[in-house]
Amino acid sequence: MIKKIPSEAIRPGMYIHDLNVDWMNHPFVRNQFVIEGDEAIAKIIATGVREVYIDTARGLDMADAPTVEEVNAELDAQLLKMAEEPSPIIKVSFAEEMTRARKIHSQASNAVRTVMRDIRLGQAIHLEGVAQVVEDITDSVLRNSGALVGLSGIKNKDEYTFLHSVSVCTLMVTFAQSLGLDRDLIRLAGTGGLLHDTGKMKVPNEILNKPGRLTEAEFAIMQSHPEAGWQILKDIDGMEDIPLDITLHHHERMDGTGYPHKLPGDQISRMAQMAAVVDVYDAITSDRCYHKGMPAPEGLRKLWEWSKFHFNPELVQAFMRTVGIYPVGTLVRLESGRLAVVIDQNDAAMLQPKVKVIFSTKSNTYITPQVVDLARPMGKGGADKIVGHENPEKWQISVARFLFEAS
Repeated sequence: MIKKIPSEAIRPGMYIHDLNVDWMNHPFVRNQFVIEGDEAIAKIIATGVREVYIDTARGLDMADAPTVEEVNAELDAQLLKMAEEPSPIIKVSFAEEMTRARKIHSQASNAVRTVMRDIRLGQAIHLEGVAQVVEDITDSVLRNSGALVGLSGIKNKDEYTFLHSVSVCTLMVTFAQSLGLDRDLIRLAGTGGLLHDTGKMKVPNEILNKPGRLTEAEFAIMQSHPEAGWQILKDIDGMEDIPLDITLHHHERMDGTGYPHKLPGDQISRMAQMAAVVDVYDAITSDRCYHKGMPAPEGLRKLWEWSKFHFNPELVQAFMRTVGIYPVGTLVRLESGRLAVVIDQNDAAMLQPKVKVIFSTKSNTYITPQVVDLARPMGKGGADKIVGHENPEKWQISVARFLFEAS
């Protein structure tokens, strides 16, 4: 049985099933191991891990600890309650924006590659291309954020570093817009998102793309990237304070356990707090060379669970309302037994997005794609509802195919 306990309750003989933080926040070579002594417990606590999951079938139990099923049920209930809040208003349809969004996404990816290449080669970085990309992304998000957000969820794991930067930019622009920030602050949020990982170009490739867990020495090198990025960007003519702040502090945590400066929450700017949420969400929902990304709804659940210590809970809630409980690109199961891809959010009901129905689980076959607005009543295209999300790999479904063909 898997149970959740506070780190202070860990005892020798317990088996750690999950350290319950994203991998960049702990230096352990393994995520699962037996606690053999007090030294390991002290190391876990010193690292900033506040709660862990233990496997009682492989180690000591804690009688009154909640099971993972109980924890997830409570988290899901909280998320559903949040979903009652209205989501941002959409100006044009997903289909209208998709063609433009694909072009913008490609241009943004190329711009990030150019910046990263110039850093590797020690050449000057020119902000003109970056500024245009952020402007184009902002325009697309203001028309319909779902198109670029959906594309951002589709990544080739071999190009993760580049595509992650584009995704964080897109999500930061979307987040800032949903919070009602003015156009200039939205631009700065996007610029910070696009450039936040520039310091990774100073990390050796064998560490950056290592297919397994990092050693403690490698982990320390990886954790140097925020300061390395700040050092690179601060000397660029025209670079503004907010992108610099995002680059330096996107790995800080509200409880003071982040890096590089272990700042407590009241010393972390709101923009950096936003970037921390966005950065982790995109990281844990993406396939990478050393782990499989989790479905977006599970990533949101984890963000909310971790917000107890690591993130600003109000901002996490706002981010969830921004992307929806079932973000664009999520494969969902409907009450009818059909599978569908979320292609648009409903501005009045996050649990009732517009979906493209594509597959029947009853006949185990693809069906003629049909766009269904789940917010509509019986007889007007609706009368079905989401009962959960699915892993596309389980059904061998290409979500990208149906997003690109969205109509």
